[in-house]
Amino acid sequence: MAQRNNSEEPRERGFIHSLGPGLITGAADDDPSGIATYSQVGAQFGFSLLWTMVFTFPLMAAIQEICGRLGRITGAGVASSLQKRYPRYFVFALVLLLCAANVFNLGADLAAMGDAAATVAGGKALAFAVGFGALSLALQILVPYRRYVRYLRWLTFGLFAYVAAVFVVHVPWLEALRSAVWPHFERSSDYWMALVAVLGTTLSPYLFFWQTAQEAEEVRLRVAEEPLTRKPAQADGAFHRIAMDTRTGMAFSNLVAMAIIMTTAVTLHAHGGASSTTIQTAADAARALKPIAGRFAYLLFALGIVGTGLLAIPVLAGSAGYAVAGMFGWTGSLERKPKKAPQFYGVIAAATIVGVALDFIGLNPIRALYWSAVLNGLVAAPVMFAVMRLGDDPNIVGRFRLPGYLRWGGWLATAVMFLASVAFLASSLLSKK
Repeated sequence: MAQRNNSEEPRERGFIHSLGPGLITGAADDDPSGIATYSQVGAQFGFSLLWTMVFTFPLMAAIQEICGRLGRITGAGVASSLQKRYPRYFVFALVLLLCAANVFNLGADLAAMGDAAATVAGGKALAFAVGFGALSLALQILVPYRRYVRYLRWLTFGLFAYVAAVFVVHVPWLEALRSAVWPHFERSSDYWMALVAVLGTTLSPYLFFWQTAQEAEEVRLRVAEEPLTRKPAQADGAFHRIAMDTRTGMAFSNLVAMAIIMTTAVTLHAHGGASSTTIQTAADAARALKPIAGRFAYLLFALGIVGTGLLAIPVLAGSAGYAVAGMFGWTGSLERKPKKAPQFYGVIAAATIVGVALDFIGLNPIRALYWSAVLNGLVAAPVMFAVMRLGDDPNIVGRFRLPGYLRWGGWLATAVMFLASVAFLASSLLSKK
């Protein structure tokens, strides 16, 4: 049995104490897939999709807060709760979709990390990708996640170069502000694919499973805490902490995303049309940092890609592990030794190995990252629907049903993802006729 933290200090106080699973989730949201997607969107469409970052903030904050609440209330992951409400075949289908999207995303992230490292250090990108995959798997198996993740966070500070670059390059602020608050739509399938990619990398299904599982982990590890269904007196403090944690993490994520879109829009976007500028390699994306970093642009970009990749790969593999373990009733915890949770770590190892294997088929790293965001967008709607039903089911959450603002925000996020996916699929079919 995992050793629980004997500290009786409650987590539910103070801003610093409120930061945990939500902040990690927000940082992992700006993974290589996110960086590539936002870079591609800015380069190809300029400021046209900047509004999505403002629009999605309350939506992603709502759905992630719902996931955090679900884990804190039940002390269990999403898949375990799904088992109590839905037929097994439905749960199996959702978990299978999640694992497929995660493995592809994982492979794309490793390919991009290898490409970025090779751009700076030379050598073969595939060798770097395999090395990063092996390093990540070894860390997950040998070191508790929370111990090494605190060091990996420092590498993600390379992403703030994009925030700094916004104030160095010449940004037409009036145009950017107008684009941020006034939605713009186009009929092209490329535009709808970009919109689904942005939504998919912002509202990623693996993050739903991850934050729920991490809240459940905290309950298991701390003596002072119990699932709220058993200790409802802890609810007010717990919900306040989860709200602060989640909103901070999502704000961080979207701030960086806006900066990436604005920087690439100014430095890489060709004003001749949406199809005239595309990012094909890590070097193309790194050029956006040249105004602030000069010859160090590629190094900063590589640090950002590698740092966020090493942060996100355990989240991708771990969320798959948590989902499969929850579905089959296995022990699942990144804080347990592998011999105490062999099936859980087996899923993590399999996901990582298959992700590495995908890189041997010659994936274009940037395009693969972009398509992984699209795939996440298509998978997200059914997962969000299931999560919303769980969060409001008294048989699952007892008396802690969703407050009005989360119910409206969560269902709006689900509807937006569903409609965007339908519009993309419809436009793709029409464009082929």
